[in-house]
Amino acid sequence: MSSKVLAELAPTGVLRAGINLSNFLLVSARGAGGEPVGVAPDLAKAIADRLGVDVRYVTFPAPGALADAVDEDAWDVGLIGAEPQRAARIAFSTPYVEIDATYLVPPGSALRDVGGVDAEGVRIASTARAAYDLWLERNIRMATVVRAASTDAAFDAFAADRLDALAGLRPRLVQDQARMPGARVLEGHFMTVQQAIGTSRRNVAAQAWLEAFVAEAKASGLVARLIGKHKVAGLSVARDAPSRAT
Repeated sequence: MSSKVLAELAPTGVLRAGINLSNFLLVSARGAGGEPVGVAPDLAKAIADRLGVDVRYVTFPAPGALADAVDEDAWDVGLIGAEPQRAARIAFSTPYVEIDATYLVPPGSALRDVGGVDAEGVRIASTARAAYDLWLERNIRMATVVRAASTDAAFDAFAADRLDALAGLRPRLVQDQARMPGARVLEGHFMTVQQAIGTSRRNVAAQAWLEAFVAEAKASGLVARLIGKHKVAGLSVARDAPSRAT
């Protein structure tokens, strides 16, 4: 590892890791001191250990806030979904895990597959600026997307306003399904949220180093072990080639 990489990733002497608290698959608990616990914090700690520095978690309530902070010198690496809108300012590694995004539909819904959701008159509840919401922004042409500030608020709007579909990560939608008897989670997925490690585009040397770190973390089984350690259902080690939304 070069001194340039260390200077870019730990300019303050510690690795400041941006963590998105709203992704319950990657942050599954909080420690005694309130620190995040889960796959993402552990992977950030592994990066810090490789660099030979301590880690400091910089937490954000939602992914959009984490992404916005890239130009504020608030974090050195950010563990977040890799999306084109974010990539304009954040250099992402290849993904280390991926999560299917699909829809929950209410009891009696005529919607049977993810492809049929984008239709005139269909209203989709979504969490604003989540990775899957950014996909909806780019790809939904006929349906109307109704955005809420959080996943809980999106479900509340879906239920209270009798919307036609709720977009989200499959594991969360399975939980929400239990709150609405007769609701169905549609098979398949409209996209795959790919979680990666990002850094400022200014950190040219760090980008290549993080890319190599993620490749090794997947190949060595580290990522799989972290998923097993935290007993996370619905989270998979990312494939080497980016998946296509279907």
